[in-house]
Amino acid sequence: MDFRHSTAAATLALGLLAVPLAGARADDGLPGAGKHLFETHCRICHADDLAKKSYGPPLVGVIGRKAGSYPGFAYSDAMKGAGFTWTDTAVKAWMADNTHMLPGTKMRHVGVTDPGEQELIVGYLRSISK
Repeated sequence: MDFRHSTAAATLALGLLAVPLAGARADDGLPGAGKHLFETHCRICHADDLAKKSYGPPLVGVIGRKAGSYPGFAYSDAMKGAGFTWTDTAVKAWMADNTHMLPGTKMRHVGVTDPGEQELIVGYLRSISK
């Protein structure tokens, strides 16, 4: 076996694994990766800073918040009557298939189905929910 080829293959494989996290800086660690994924999948509609404007409700403090309860946001009737609290599990289920989880929601389907990406995003949301 030619060691140079196996090293190149391993380097290529590691590089491909890092593609989804391309915007995260190495010194950011997991919160940085979660923030990058948030910006990729969620920021188009949701803010992670109350000073930023967003189409949807800001997600600062979302973990532990009752669904449909952010003050001043015009939620769908489905979300207003959802009756659950945003836990890690609920956020992951929402990211995977929100229209199935809560029929009648006005939020478009996101489709973050990768459990690793979900975990990183939830970790980031936890960090801004303290």
